[in-house]
Amino acid sequence: MSIRHGLLALLERGPRYGSRLRTDFESRTGSTWPLNVGQVYTTLSRLERDGMVVQDGADDAGHDLYAITDAGRTELHTWFGTPVDRTHPPRDELAIKLAMAVGAPGVDIREVIQSQRRHTLKAMQDYTRLKAQALADVPSDRDEVAWLLVVEQLIFQAEAEARWLDHCESRLVRLAEAAATEPSAGPGPAATRGPARAPAERSHSQR
Repeated sequence: MSIRHGLLALLERGPRYGSRLRTDFESRTGSTWPLNVGQVYTTLSRLERDGMVVQDGADDAGHDLYAITDAGRTELHTWFGTPVDRTHPPRDELAIKLAMAVGAPGVDIREVIQSQRRHTLKAMQDYTRLKAQALADVPSDRDEVAWLLVVEQLIFQAEAEARWLDHCESRLVRLAEAAATEPSAGPGPAATRGPARAPAERSHSQR
């Protein structure tokens, strides 16, 4: 998640101070990616260094306000218009875990898969309940619509993970069955008859 661009998107709606940005960010994403105030101010400091935001006075309560600059708007709109790069996907802990579990001594990889599947299906059920709650009342503002999009993405992601786990288990079963039916290497027919006698030995015995 690009916190940098998320904050720029919120600032495009008007100047805000750090705590308000954190609240608005979590409201827009349904607290799926919680932030702390330190992350917000560190990011704002970097954006200010890069000329994408400036300090813009203070509100009535004395909070320092930040505003987006023209350079920040250009950066934000470039981000919106650029596809998310999938050629270098982030490391996935589950994929790494299963890759390392294959052949690991003392590890039942099928149990690892089944345990993860139970967790994934429960998460999907929880997300589905959240979606149902969101749809109970027709979303009336942009934050509610944004949260609905986020929770639906989480549902699709959980569904895809569950299907992938099913595929992994099926592949392991097929490999185990293939290994069980593969003939074991043993002595050939010639070896079972004992060593052949050399020609000279045979001719001597025939005399």
